[in-house]
Amino acid sequence: MNKSTFVAAIAEKTGFTKKDVEKMLDAYSDVVIDTLKSGDKVQLVGFGTYEAKKRAPREGINPQTKEKIQIEASVVPGFKAGKSFKDALN
Repeated sequence: MNKSTFVAAIAEKTGFTKKDVEKMLDAYSDVVIDTLKSGDKVQLVGFGTYEAKKRAPREGINPQTKEKIQIEASVVPGFKAGKSFKDALN
């Protein structure tokens, strides 16, 4: 499912216009990103938790040349599904 079909599905379920749903979805994304950038996490009880995780610098291998490369430290987004979300899929 891509963004436009996701927006259409939410609009159909809620009765909102696609334009309004897209604004809400964009705002949701912005709030989650801004919160993770500030070092906090977003916890939606029953759905899941978004959290920024720090990766330490490490050594890797370039698959084309097989030479060793140094991979810099980075911050990556993480998501842990909540119990209700997991239960709904099983």
